[in-house]
Amino acid sequence: MNRQERADYVAVRLQELYPNPPVPLDHLDPYTFLIAVLLSAQCTDKMVNRITPHLWKLADNPFDMAKKSREAIQEIIRPCGLSPQKSKAILELSQILVRDHEGNVPHDFEVLQTLPGVGRKTASVVISQAFGEPAFPVDTHIHRLAQRWKLTEGKNVLQTEMDLRKLFPKDKWNALHLQIIFYGREHCTARGCDGTVCEICTHLFPNRRKGVVTKK
Repeated sequence: MNRQERADYVAVRLQELYPNPPVPLDHLDPYTFLIAVLLSAQCTDKMVNRITPHLWKLADNPFDMAKKSREAIQEIIRPCGLSPQKSKAILELSQILVRDHEGNVPHDFEVLQTLPGVGRKTASVVISQAFGEPAFPVDTHIHRLAQRWKLTEGKNVLQTEMDLRKLFPKDKWNALHLQIIFYGREHCTARGCDGTVCEICTHLFPNRRKGVVTKK
């Protein structure tokens, strides 16, 4: 198989396994989704979903959140890790949304990245999952699987994102982002598969004997 043929197989198989992949972060609207995605950095979705109901009781909109203290926010989100940085970002981005955007989360990818705590991956996730616009967020998990499946030679997540965008139809990006994540968690984990164990890896590379070392 060449790279495009591998991509085509991956798309078909993932669609069979996860025909309607759910958004794994619980949320009420684009604002709460943005906060949940921000919290998920170096934290599991399961932990984020445990914490956010308590955070929404404190404030579930930027107008109320902007009036809270950083300490109050940090106390709630502490189990997520990086709570000093995340609480500062939540407070400041809420204030910016109120001041500059009438309390609305901007649909614009570039504008989203100007908000505190919001990088390319977070902006891509919000654009794709909250607003339904095509984007292909790539985190370290997707980066790892794309290398195991030889869909990229990228040494970083940005290059991998660019390669995946070329291989898959634009209207499939949003679903594929979630499908790859779910497959990685269930079948092709960091410790459970090195490119020689799971179903997709063994189908694409039946003669592979040496594990794949991910390029960071």
